[in-house]
Amino acid sequence: MASLYEIPIENINGIGTKRGQLYRKLDIDSVGALVRFYPRAYEDWSKISDIAALTVGETSCIKVTLSTPVTEHRVAGGKLLATTNVSDGYAYMKIAFFNNKYIKSMLKMGVEYLFYGKVTSSGGMREMINPTFAKADTGNVIHPIYSQVSGLTTKQIEAAVKKALAMLPEKIKDTIPEYVRNKYNLIGLKDALLKIHFPEISDDIAASRRRLIFEELLVLVLGLSSIKSMPSKLSAVNIEKDFTEDFLKLLPFKLTNAQYSAIKDCMSDMMNNTKAMNRLVQGDVGSGKTMVAAAVAYSCIKNGYQAAMMAPTEILAQQHFQTFDNLFKDTDVRIKLLTGSMTAKQKRLVLADLADGEIDFIVGTHSLISENVAFKNLGVVVTDEQHRFGVRQRSDLLEKGRNPHLLVMSATPIPRTLALMIYGDLDISVINELPPGRQIVDTFLIDDSKRMRVYNFLKKNINEGRQCYIVCPAVENSETGLIGVEEYAEEIQKTVFKDYSVAVLHGKMKSADKDDIMNKFIDGQINILVSTTVIEVGVNVPNSTIMMIENAERFGLSQLHQLRGRVGRGEYKSYCILVSNAGGEEVGRRLRALCSTNDGFKIADEDLKLRGPGDFFGSRQHGLPELKIADLAENVSILQDAQSAAKEIMSDYIDKQNNNYRGLRAEVRMLFHNVGHGQQLN
Repeated sequence: MASLYEIPIENINGIGTKRGQLYRKLDIDSVGALVRFYPRAYEDWSKISDIAALTVGETSCIKVTLSTPVTEHRVAGGKLLATTNVSDGYAYMKIAFFNNKYIKSMLKMGVEYLFYGKVTSSGGMREMINPTFAKADTGNVIHPIYSQVSGLTTKQIEAAVKKALAMLPEKIKDTIPEYVRNKYNLIGLKDALLKIHFPEISDDIAASRRRLIFEELLVLVLGLSSIKSMPSKLSAVNIEKDFTEDFLKLLPFKLTNAQYSAIKDCMSDMMNNTKAMNRLVQGDVGSGKTMVAAAVAYSCIKNGYQAAMMAPTEILAQQHFQTFDNLFKDTDVRIKLLTGSMTAKQKRLVLADLADGEIDFIVGTHSLISENVAFKNLGVVVTDEQHRFGVRQRSDLLEKGRNPHLLVMSATPIPRTLALMIYGDLDISVINELPPGRQIVDTFLIDDSKRMRVYNFLKKNINEGRQCYIVCPAVENSETGLIGVEEYAEEIQKTVFKDYSVAVLHGKMKSADKDDIMNKFIDGQINILVSTTVIEVGVNVPNSTIMMIENAERFGLSQLHQLRGRVGRGEYKSYCILVSNAGGEEVGRRLRALCSTNDGFKIADEDLKLRGPGDFFGSRQHGLPELKIADLAENVSILQDAQSAAKEIMSDYIDKQNNNYRGLRAEVRMLFHNVGHGQQLN
């Protein structure tokens, strides 16, 4: 199995260089990675229903032919709508596709198809919207559904997976020893891999999932246990005096009790231990984490050390710099900015002053971890973990000093039990109250029927001098009906917002272009910014009062809460509008939960119950790898079994001479490699 990770994805017949790049967007670079790319869902096409017997609200499969050709037209909001009527020989129903320009060429008269989707009703006639489909002669089976990117369909991935599985050796070394599999009633690895992708019956899915979830959680627990057992580093930074009270005199406002408590936690770490501080300050959007960082940096500087803060974008670094520069303007703290866009001469001067100790506090981007950056006496490193910094970047910056203290900030509220596992190597302080005057953002859930009312509401706010965000889940329109920022922005600029300034922002743009657009938005030159979740990073635009989120059902509650936090940052009443046409009780419950509270920790708890920890593990900023199949909220009993198994085998596992666990050790290294622990676990 391990050797399949050494075979590039392009070695699979039908995957060339161009398609290989699409697979790499899904983090699939090898045959082995494709085998471990598990389906996100399944469609059971084995039960064919008659149109006349369909029940509105249920998901069904029908076998039909087209009774009318596919027709296309534009509907409100600029969406492309393609429709056709189909018949099973006894009854008729309507099939509709939104924003799929390929449907007209894909569906032909006289060909028998299977359509699989949720049954709805329109004008007294049954219909399916955006169903999946295939020619009827493909057979009635359970189909795997894979996560995809624009240009790569789930059907194409399914075909490639079949070829990848055919490359598995006749016998593969199982990562889990046989006695462990027997004790916990687990099927073999090869059997699990074949059945997770192509089950014949639903029991196959359950058995393969249980085996693979157990394995992933066992690997996770073993890796975390190994990391936590490593000796903590002693710090050469000696903080003798707490200057917090002096810092508080610089502020024109009073800190909350939670902020003050977090500062005291940090000072206790730095003054009462010989080990370096390794602390996470976790707080909701707008809870004042930056002031905690400023207080800690101030005490460190007054004790004779330098402080560094790393931000993910130039705009955010500039905002942090301006905040700290204003805060420390009447003190002797010398603060400078270091970013990639500075001229060579500017950088040279800053680097020289930093190395000579002429700079006390440096704020910068990834530029801070460049080889030519040197400190005279680095005492504390601050990273804003909410903004996608991983363990590796933290380590690179920490290595600029002699085991300096580390303060990590996160604005993703996480239930404490989960946080203890995610941030296993960090102590945790929680800021659970907001400073006085922070705006409460009113949140509403709508569908397409209220779209024009919302657009008029946006116009009203813009006419009053405010600005708005519109967030879409994709850069380009996709076959799955997702709205893309580029076509969306172009359409509303030509139609409903033709008299306003509309701009686009997404992650595929060059950094300079992104910064230019964001600066124009900050300066008020842009009325509406149509963006992907790239604006989730904490840029502060107090004049923005509306956050409109399309396809809201595609986001987790915690991510929606982060996006909502981009508005309500100034003196004006602010709103978040969730747009979703997705039916279903669970989707409605999730989104209504966001409408009912602005408390990020309550939302995180609800998200964990309803969606699992995908939002928390979905980004590698936390220092843990991304889980492919396990869900800590839903798989608690399997996690307990995995923890028990890990305890039983730990002493033999850490014995590098014991070859029974070579496979597990390799999986641990692979799982933790991308978050900076791969070398430690060798």
